[in-house]
Amino acid sequence: QVQLVESGGGSVQAGGSLRLSCAASGRTFSSYPMAWFRQAPGKEREFVTFINWSGGFTSYADSVKGRFTISRDNAKNTVYLQMNSLKPEDTAVYYCASRRAGILSTDPRTYDYWGQGTQVTVSS
Repeated sequence: QVQLVESGGGSVQAGGSLRLSCAASGRTFSSYPMAWFRQAPGKEREFVTFINWSGGFTSYADSVKGRFTISRDNAKNTVYLQMNSLKPEDTAVYYCASRRAGILSTDPRTYDYWGQGTQVTVSS
């Protein structure tokens, strides 16, 4: 069982930066891939980025490529999302997620564990 807790959300002006953290409990964290999703009001939850268990493979949605960076520290059971050059359209609740299967998936229905979410608001 893995429990996930996000932090680091907040309000920022367009062009600014935020760093989200997701702390995981459970001895199996280092063997699981991690992902970030986001959900804006009235919209479906969408894939943002993925990182495999070792950190050697990452994938990004086109909308955030070049601006966001996912990383993980298995010694600290934590995954990070560095968000730069933020835009108003990045405003959403951001969720970290994990799944037992190791391969990349952008479908939120295939993830087994979820955090409670953290709000990110970008003003123009």
